[in-house]
Amino acid sequence: MSTRHAEDSFWGGIVKSMGLVFGDVGTSPIYTLTVVFALTEHTPENVFGILSLVFWTMSLLVSAQYAWLAMNLSKRGQGGEIVLREILIKMLKKGRLLAFAGFLSFVGVSLLLGDGVITPAISILSAVEGARLVPGFDDVPQLVLVVVAASIAITLFCFQSKGTDKVAGIFGPIMVVYFASLFVSGLVSIATMPSVVTAINPWYAVEFLYTNGLSGFFVLSEVILCATGGEALYADMGHIGKKPIIRAWYFVFVALFVNYLGQGAYIIAHPEAQNILFGMVKWESPLLYVPFLLLTIMATIIASQAIISGVFSIVYQGITTRLMPLMRVKYTSTQLQSQIYIPAVNWALMVAVILVMFLFRESGNLAAAYGMAVTGSMTITSIMMMIVYAHTTKKWKVPVVVLIFSIDLLYLLSTFSKIPHGAYWSIILASIPLATILLWTKGQRALYQALMPLDRETFLTSYRQIYARVRIPGTGLFFAREVPAVAPYVVHCMIRSNIVYERNVFASIVRTDEPFGVFSCLGEIAPGLESFEIHAGYMEVLDIEQILRENGIREKVIFYGIEDIATENPLWRIFAILKKLTPSFVQFNNLPASKLQGVVTRVEM
Repeated sequence: MSTRHAEDSFWGGIVKSMGLVFGDVGTSPIYTLTVVFALTEHTPENVFGILSLVFWTMSLLVSAQYAWLAMNLSKRGQGGEIVLREILIKMLKKGRLLAFAGFLSFVGVSLLLGDGVITPAISILSAVEGARLVPGFDDVPQLVLVVVAASIAITLFCFQSKGTDKVAGIFGPIMVVYFASLFVSGLVSIATMPSVVTAINPWYAVEFLYTNGLSGFFVLSEVILCATGGEALYADMGHIGKKPIIRAWYFVFVALFVNYLGQGAYIIAHPEAQNILFGMVKWESPLLYVPFLLLTIMATIIASQAIISGVFSIVYQGITTRLMPLMRVKYTSTQLQSQIYIPAVNWALMVAVILVMFLFRESGNLAAAYGMAVTGSMTITSIMMMIVYAHTTKKWKVPVVVLIFSIDLLYLLSTFSKIPHGAYWSIILASIPLATILLWTKGQRALYQALMPLDRETFLTSYRQIYARVRIPGTGLFFAREVPAVAPYVVHCMIRSNIVYERNVFASIVRTDEPFGVFSCLGEIAPGLESFEIHAGYMEVLDIEQILRENGIREKVIFYGIEDIATENPLWRIFAILKKLTPSFVQFNNLPASKLQGVVTRVEM
């Protein structure tokens, strides 16, 4: 019985990984070679060179960088650049190197969020453009195709609030069929030219770059599209686990490269080809073309869903680690903690995706904006891995990471040629979350200093005098960021207004550098005054009311502070607007409105 269960979990994990992790990298054959050979002559030498580059790019930048190196760096099975930052915080404690690594993680996260706009747009649009090869649809105006792609994207975003828990079970099987179709279609095409398999030889890649010089170097900026989505292996490992993802990647890798080889054989036989993957499938089996087209559209929808869910997870990590403003979060699954919905992010992402679709109009044009964010994120990950491995017992891995960093940097530099052609949109899209992170983190520090919390000893002297003569029946709960210092709003309530209950509890939530785990501790500060700390991982979804009840706290009223910021500084004005637009701490944690009392504190910044 146990053997059977292990077997089911082995294959079940692989199928689930294909549905939730490999959508992005799996849909890259739809457009990668089409874009590359729009810039490159369709000669056999160039085809072999490009195929060799594709193989070694996927091997080094997905298999080696993410599957073998990055996935060994995790916290309780969680991965991603925020996790790398938390690992470094624990290792380095403080100093310039930590500040540098922290800033890099902010840039990396911002690039991934920017990438979350372009990826759904190019994936869905490139699949819909395959309709042009259906008889009778060859003259469909591009604007109609953009409207269809935009409609699919809008529908996808509108369903996010319902949660994907119920339909996620079918994602895996659909992607298995999709990867199988890529493998079979590639194999059929390879059969017409078996010699194309020799393109695995790295010499063809070296020869291509040497022969084509600077133009060959710029082609790298399009070749990198075959590895987009590789970072999902690391970022999503917390949802599924390391082993199922790595096992699934070997199957996916083979299916993808066999399909790329098949596309290469098709290009050599049909040098006039433009939409290469769809052209190859139609040439092989016209009857199966429409089902294949519908399958690729479903695959791009699944890939886009994975990216949207990934963006929600990144933003949630940013909120709980105090890198980003609080936002309303809806939990769409009672089983999966990763299933969350953030309305503000969802609608902002939808508007941005539709905007870039209509702005670029064609997937070929979108490819010019694509790649810079991905290579930037890969480069940052390799730098952070170097720092981590240099501070562990596995220092022998540092030279390997340095080699991968050199390749990442090469690809990143090649994407600079795309800046005038639309890649500047990657910079614009990434700059919005980066500016938000920097403004929020600096603003929170400045606000805390401006509030000038009272030291505990001074506060306790006054508190004891008031508690001895004035007590309100029941329990009063006071939320504060830190227990050692007393927030101004608490001083205003207790000392100036004499609002002191029979039982007063200073509650605070401390997010740990671990992804999961919740524990709480209750301690006495003075007669009638207790401290209550909830320590929770940064991915934990908290039910604060339940935790309070479990610890015997039945509050009559909940007090919290509201800052009214007065400033002449334009940056702090933007920060103040952000504070007003975002939900308060109590709204974010869904505390009962009937018990809440907000206390306003005027702050000069």
